[in-house]
Amino acid sequence: MTDSRPPLPPFTAATALQKVRAAEAAWNTRDPQRVALAYTPDSVWRNRDQFVTGRAGIVEFLTAKWQRELDYALRKSLWSFGEDRIAVRFQYEWHDTAGRWWRSYGNELWEFDEHGLMRRREASINDVGIAETDRRIFGPRTEHEADVDIPLE
Repeated sequence: MTDSRPPLPPFTAATALQKVRAAEAAWNTRDPQRVALAYTPDSVWRNRDQFVTGRAGIVEFLTAKWQRELDYALRKSLWSFGEDRIAVRFQYEWHDTAGRWWRSYGNELWEFDEHGLMRRREASINDVGIAETDRRIFGPRTEHEADVDIPLE
């Protein structure tokens, strides 16, 4: 039996946004095993300068990421979509082991299979040091933030 991860392609504006919000919620759990289930078993990633293949590689990558990027909190915004593709812009905040805070800005290109699993992810990300007092993302999206995207600076 093949895993299915609705909503399925072809995407509409509503289902693409639903897919983006589901991805945001999953990544905010910081649970690599849970996140990896949204990808095909042979999914291919480019994340910054790293190349990852398969669910086991995704779990390994995310485990290391969340050991470095502490108190990670993410917001994703739908940028564009097509039949089986979605473009996302995002930002997340985190601190390193020395206590320095960072805001990471990025863009992702996603491609899905017919079961709604992501088979390809291309991510370009830049990190900007911030003061802790400049933080604006404090955990998963709250109910009052449900339909609001934070501004990109």
